[in-house]
Amino acid sequence: MSQASGSTTIETLVGAAVVALAAGFFIYAYQAAGIGKGSGAGGYRLIAEFDNASGVNVGADVRLAGIKIGTVTSSSLDAENYMARLELTIDKTVELSDDSAAKVTAEGLLGGNFIKLEPGGSDTKMKEGDAFSYTQGAVDIWSLISQAMFSSSEKKQGDTPAPAEPPPQ
Repeated sequence: MSQASGSTTIETLVGAAVVALAAGFFIYAYQAAGIGKGSGAGGYRLIAEFDNASGVNVGADVRLAGIKIGTVTSSSLDAENYMARLELTIDKTVELSDDSAAKVTAEGLLGGNFIKLEPGGSDTKMKEGDAFSYTQGAVDIWSLISQAMFSSSEKKQGDTPAPAEPPPQ
């Protein structure tokens, strides 16, 4: 009977170690992802409207000079102008001028999209609830590729000059 209680104790200790290790990984992943940065009490909310916000989801990064300074906290469709309306939460230590621009940018050819901010030169700073005046939506790479492939490179049959007549013999 002592053997059974000994193995039960070992199993309980191993289970507790696995749970503690999993909790440690969860905490590390939470901190490494920066989920708490630039949101909640530590940030302020700005609005950006885009004609195309494809690939930008809630939780996507907002970056300035390649550094994450916030997150996308909400996305919706503005029923009046049919624009994608994104709410961004920006770290309160970052003050943006009111002529700053927001662009939907891709990580790379196969990467995800994020919001890239470009600072302006105005002395007036954006406040809670302000909207970006200058925005640029996502570029549809596949339509650009197909346009380049199938546009004017194909000549119509009528555009081909007729061959010259052979000289008389």
